[in-house]
Amino acid sequence: MSDHAVLHVKGRILVGPEEIRDELWVVGGRITYERPAGARDIGTVSGGWVLPGLVDAHCHVGLDGHGAVDPATTEKQALGDRDAGALLLRDAGSPADTRWIDDREDLPKIIRAGRHIARTRRYIRNYAHEIEPEDLVEYVAREARRGDGWVKLVGDWIDREVGDLSACWPREAARAAIAEAHRLGARVTAHCFAEVALRELVEAGIDCIEHATGLTEDTIPLFAERGVAIVPTLVNIATFPKLAAPAEAKFPRWSAHMNRLYERRYDTVRAAYDAGVPVYVGTDAGGSLPHGLVAAEVAELVKAGIPPVEALSATAWGARRWLGRPVLEEGAPGDLVVYDEDPRADVRVLAAPRRIVLDGHAVN
Repeated sequence: MSDHAVLHVKGRILVGPEEIRDELWVVGGRITYERPAGARDIGTVSGGWVLPGLVDAHCHVGLDGHGAVDPATTEKQALGDRDAGALLLRDAGSPADTRWIDDREDLPKIIRAGRHIARTRRYIRNYAHEIEPEDLVEYVAREARRGDGWVKLVGDWIDREVGDLSACWPREAARAAIAEAHRLGARVTAHCFAEVALRELVEAGIDCIEHATGLTEDTIPLFAERGVAIVPTLVNIATFPKLAAPAEAKFPRWSAHMNRLYERRYDTVRAAYDAGVPVYVGTDAGGSLPHGLVAAEVAELVKAGIPPVEALSATAWGARRWLGRPVLEEGAPGDLVVYDEDPRADVRVLAAPRRIVLDGHAVN
């Protein structure tokens, strides 16, 4: 399709959970609901249910279990997300330079959080800047300038001397670093499995927590009061027993703790949702998990007890607005996914997109 081509999309256009239009056009890569006059070279996508491109709000493009990967592998990861309908990715930490993806109209749009910031020897090797608390403000400022409005901290990890998960940052160091990120216009999120770091990070002003398996009846109201979002990554939490088993002899406390967090994962997410905590879809793809799991994560949220339309919004309308990106509105980029059936009725429909359109160009 040429740069001047028009794409005409006809079907059930889900502008919002309850707002449906019958057709739209994409002109110059942008959506319009006004029929273009004198248009030539018109392509058509007909029938089906149309959603804005899905969001994976926690993945890692350019990263595998050993660290940064080459461009060919990075491209394969991005294509895996695209072909699953995830057209907007929040990259929650990567040591790779993936800016070249921004020049590819056939690949998803990425919101980057820069590189992870972790405590020395308290995270996965080759992933993060590993620093001490006195350097935290400096590194947060660096990644705030390099990223796309987000910074990623590692809030807790196994402390081998303790033999269990423990917080990585003193309260005042975290508070100063988060304040600096906010001064620079960036939001801050943190990896947190355990209970121990959550209250201090929220009271320090953090914007989001990844995984959040350590939420309890004591901290959930605080998250709700402050509007701190969670991205539960339940498809990743499903791997906890596999991670815990080999460590049972050497780190029995950590192993047992991980299993407890796993066992109550659905109850935790449902309690947070019921309390009004914002919940969004993220898969944690790119470390040990493959890309393209967005439909599976939505299904996990439903299994946890979140109503299907709300779970759908957590990867569509709600997630895009949270990240400051448009949905299927006038002037928005022509990024959309077409399904044969209504995904509001059954989110499993998301696993089989019929057509995928990026910037008005059908890519499958």
